[in-house]
Amino acid sequence: MAGVSFRNVTKVFGKDVKAVNNLTLDIRDQEFMVLVGPSGCGKTTALRMVAGLEEATEGDILIGDVRVNDVPPKDRDIAMVFQNYALYPHMNVYDNIAFGLRLRELKGFVWQLTHWNEAREIKKDIDRRVRETAAMLGIEGYLNRRPKELSGGQRQRVALGRAIVRKPKVFLMDEPLSNLDAKLRVQTRAELIRLHRSLGITTIYVTHDQVEAMTMGQRIAIMRDGVLQQCDKPEVVYQKPANRFVAGFIGSPPMNFLEAKLVEEGGQVWVDAGEFRFPVVGNGAAKDAVGKDVLMGIRPESIFDASLESHVKPTDFNTFVAKVDVLEPLGHEYVAYLKCGKHNLLASIETGTKIAIDQEARFVVNLEQIHIFDKETEVAIR
Repeated sequence: MAGVSFRNVTKVFGKDVKAVNNLTLDIRDQEFMVLVGPSGCGKTTALRMVAGLEEATEGDILIGDVRVNDVPPKDRDIAMVFQNYALYPHMNVYDNIAFGLRLRELKGFVWQLTHWNEAREIKKDIDRRVRETAAMLGIEGYLNRRPKELSGGQRQRVALGRAIVRKPKVFLMDEPLSNLDAKLRVQTRAELIRLHRSLGITTIYVTHDQVEAMTMGQRIAIMRDGVLQQCDKPEVVYQKPANRFVAGFIGSPPMNFLEAKLVEEGGQVWVDAGEFRFPVVGNGAAKDAVGKDVLMGIRPESIFDASLESHVKPTDFNTFVAKVDVLEPLGHEYVAYLKCGKHNLLASIETGTKIAIDQEARFVVNLEQIHIFDKETEVAIR
């Protein structure tokens, strides 16, 4: 096994299109790292540079302790799973999984004729590995079928099997679940996590889906316009986003942002957004930023119906009144669209609420979960 390192890596297309800009990132040995971000953020380009399918314009890429910038893709000992499966349509499942092994280990027809004893043992080993991999993925009953006879989920398992059977140093996965329906995506997500735990192979997984990133990654690296924004454990990224972009991208429904100002009265720092004026709790850095224009970030799940029992008790300092514009029932909760003065907010309200559309209601905010960002730089103040 081996870790993967990017050292000041830049990739330029054409004259001035920087797909990846000065990326420095260490993926640890046996880690499941997720690269996440919107389309065009550079995550797939970064993955393809590790695979050798794209050449870095600047910087170094290491697999283990070896710089691989000039190493051909076939010699990097990586296995890649593509978004579109990339299966051979004329081969059955068995041959699709075995193809890479045969290519690497059986050194041509002439060699097999002159080393037939050794070749026979290699073929036995390939057969064993293919069948073990198929059993692990639950596709042992489909080995004689061709890709067109399989469902999307089964094809994806075949693509995974082709990568797993090789036991490479590194797995590279480029949005492998995006073609699956929602239910199958959740199921396959869990299977991938179990597989990683079982195999312990370093994995770099690319996705634009922040839910996938949060549920799968041991760490997640958020990218924007080719620049790494933050890399940490999912819970740290969620609770302590480095900037407004990360805060808005991670979390569903997305975070509310209100233009505000930091003011100080009687030794207490307040974040003042007009209709919303809350004391700043547990953020010592806010005192040094008094007088600044800021953005106040409040996650929808940090807003509660004040009439319902919750762990946040309503006080004179943490409540507000808003009109309910829209209620979206999601089974376990409602997403409420609220209107308060010039501000529009989203709130995740648990079932059992009595709030109704076009009526005003009182809501309570968890002050310990308010985020503050510098309005000019959009960097978190904390």
